[in-house]
Amino acid sequence: MTERNFTVIENEWITLADGTRLSARIWMPDGAENDPVPAVLEFLPYRKRDGTCARDESTYPVFAAAGIAGVRVDIRGSGESDGVIDGEYTPLELANACELIAWIAAQPWSNGSVGMMGISWGGFNCLQVAALKPPALKAVISIASTVDRYNDDIHYKNGTHLSAQLSWAATMLAYQSRSPDPEIVGDRWKAMWLERLENEPFFLEEWLKHQRRDSFWKHGSICEDFDGFPVPALVIAGWADGYRNTPLKAVEGLGSKAKALIGPWVHKYPHFAWPKPRMDFHAEAIAWWNRWLRGEENGAENWPQVRAYIQDGPKPSLRREFDPGTWIAKQEWSAPDMECFYVEQFGTLAPGMPIAGASNHDHYLRSPLDTGTMSGEWFTLKPDAEMALDQRLDDAGSLVLETPPLTEARDYLGQPVLDLQLSCEADIANLCARIVDVHPDGTATRVSFGVLNLAHRDGNAEPKPMRKGEKTEVRLVLDAMGYRFGAGHRIRLSLSTSYWPTIVPPPTDPGLTIDLASLGLALPKLGGHEAVSLPEPANKDPLPKYNELEPGETARSVERDLTNGLTEYTIYEDTGLSEHPGTGLATRQVRDELWSIAEGDPLSATGTSTWTCDMQRPGWFVRTVSTATIACTQTDWLISASVRAFEGEVQIFEKTFEKAVPRDFM
Repeated sequence: MTERNFTVIENEWITLADGTRLSARIWMPDGAENDPVPAVLEFLPYRKRDGTCARDESTYPVFAAAGIAGVRVDIRGSGESDGVIDGEYTPLELANACELIAWIAAQPWSNGSVGMMGISWGGFNCLQVAALKPPALKAVISIASTVDRYNDDIHYKNGTHLSAQLSWAATMLAYQSRSPDPEIVGDRWKAMWLERLENEPFFLEEWLKHQRRDSFWKHGSICEDFDGFPVPALVIAGWADGYRNTPLKAVEGLGSKAKALIGPWVHKYPHFAWPKPRMDFHAEAIAWWNRWLRGEENGAENWPQVRAYIQDGPKPSLRREFDPGTWIAKQEWSAPDMECFYVEQFGTLAPGMPIAGASNHDHYLRSPLDTGTMSGEWFTLKPDAEMALDQRLDDAGSLVLETPPLTEARDYLGQPVLDLQLSCEADIANLCARIVDVHPDGTATRVSFGVLNLAHRDGNAEPKPMRKGEKTEVRLVLDAMGYRFGAGHRIRLSLSTSYWPTIVPPPTDPGLTIDLASLGLALPKLGGHEAVSLPEPANKDPLPKYNELEPGETARSVERDLTNGLTEYTIYEDTGLSEHPGTGLATRQVRDELWSIAEGDPLSATGTSTWTCDMQRPGWFVRTVSTATIACTQTDWLISASVRAFEGEVQIFEKTFEKAVPRDFM
């Protein structure tokens, strides 16, 4: 196809029915008024002017050159759009997206067919909007998203409280506190900014008011009605990210309407993600859009239902540049056959099922509360210490069961399942299970993990306390994996009662008594497949280069005060100060986060996340400093937040927030 020239419309105002003006950046193929084109919408709160501009500028020019218009719109209250955001994936947000789709389809340059695309927030809302069936929306590409907002997002996981929930609340507070760009909105920039500062919500309060899987989380979870989902969906994720389960869940629920693609990546678009190998996302996406937005007979509907990268023993490292492995395809996905393991008399994992009627083999487990510091981030953006590191330190506080060295390689794809019987002396306790690849030299790579609040053992809608001292059957489904354990490697199952700071501990620390004779581990066999090749992008460095005015910095550390029994986990991320060469806008964001916990005291767990965000041009400088904290008592979550805003050196705004939210079986 001959590449088309295109024009970038730096700002287009789209007025909604309620009078709110949303700010759009549009990449428009030349001649579209005479030769109408399809369009792709991305609808985010992450600021098109400065937040996502680099990745937008890596993709939408390529789409436009292929004759596909790109429409990148800021959600109300973010970037240059009017108003104030009202939450995450709210009915108002989704209704606004439906209006935008109708507006696009009605433009003289549009052929009437619209796609919707995004990663993370945009991956979520494109699925949610599609479920509302706006007539012009014909297909979606959803990257690093979820079909189940309660169990596969950044808030809760099987009833455990993810620390990422505070981190994300702080991130959104920082994003929504930032000023619009005066170059776009003119003299009203300050009034718009003050309106946001005064009225933006602190998302954490709402999230904590819904600690069970209730209607709040069912809203926007397309798993509630897979049958009603109307359009083809290409669903993509990476093994190094927290959203790894979604592609397989999508094909299981949506059947032939979904295509799944899983690579080795962190939370990034596949054409510039780490670890490598990358894939040519642009070519894939253009083929997808041409099939469903143009009706081009290119066979996209016949792509394999699942394509996955089977990792071949990558080692943890300070920076994982490349994961060895192989791309495979399954034309049709079905529930995998499971390879079962049980615990032999001396603690070895052996092939087979637990022996019926075997005598109890009870093992008491109470992990140090700071077990988990090698877990990395739930939500990974870089292939450094955000990814899980060598597991031997965490395994030291865990119950470790493993196979002898394998005599031949074993390949798996899917979600492991752990069944066991256990008891505890408290209403609530957490269980963490990890599948670990133990290399011949002892290095330990985390392959998959799962966590469970035992009060949620029978479901997340109606938790119930454990029966103290009574043996209870428990099933824990771990995160999906695509992995080869090589010959000479060992498969390790690591169990712990803590996984900090990934999950916040329950109010008591009773430990668990696990009956090893009852334990059964099932790993999903890869089964029938074909080896495939996924082309890598021709452009090895696809992100545009901006002017670096001051360098960035990344630091992550764990400090253990052995005298006072205190562990602190510190995260420091400074983007550096960079200037967009086209707009002259320079920005910087600094995240400074601290988690702490004291030995033997789960009520000592605290987290504080502070963001400092700068925007500047010659003669204009604004800054916001946003802080969010969480602590706890036996009965309550104690949360607080503050926002300060500066114009030049003068503080022009401050607000604080404090709230106690009752703990609900957490």
